[in-house]
Amino acid sequence: MKDYGRLFWMIVGAALGVAATLYIVSSPPQALAYNDRYDDYILCTGPVEILPKTPTDGVWMLDYKAGKLMGTVIDRLRGKILDWAEVDLTNEFAIQPRQNVHFMMTTGTITTGQAALYVAETTTGKFGVYTMGPRPDHQPGIVIRRHDLTWFRPPAKN
Repeated sequence: MKDYGRLFWMIVGAALGVAATLYIVSSPPQALAYNDRYDDYILCTGPVEILPKTPTDGVWMLDYKAGKLMGTVIDRLRGKILDWAEVDLTNEFAIQPRQNVHFMMTTGTITTGQAALYVAETTTGKFGVYTMGPRPDHQPGIVIRRHDLTWFRPPAKN
C-alpha cells in the first residue's frame, strides 16, 4: 500500500512538470515596448496590413526638430523600405513655433495585423490616434490616417 502512494505522487509530479514545461515552451515571449527615443527622435514599430491578411512591419518616427510624424512599411517581397509618409504635427496639435513641447508615443494592436499609433503631447494636453495603410488612390506607397485628436487634459481657461 505504501508503494502505491509513492508511485501516485511520482506520477502527479511528473505530469505537473511536463505541463509546466509545455506551458513555458509554447508561450511566445512578448516584447513589452516597441519604441525607443534618442535626442529629438522617437521610433516605434507595429504591424500594418497593406494587403488583406498579409501584415508587414510598420515604422513610425517622430522628428521633434521638424515637427513631423513620419511612417513607412517594409516591402516583404523585395526587402525594401517604401517611401515615407508624413504628418505635420505642428498643425495637427496647433503648436506655436519654438513652443516647448514633449511628445510621447507608443503602438497598440487594434485588430489582428494592424497597429495604431498613440501620440500624446504633454504641454498642450492633446492626444492623437493614427494608423498607416495603403494609399486610397491605389498608387504604390502608404498614407498616415488620423482617427482621432482629443484632449487628455483640457486647456487651461484664462
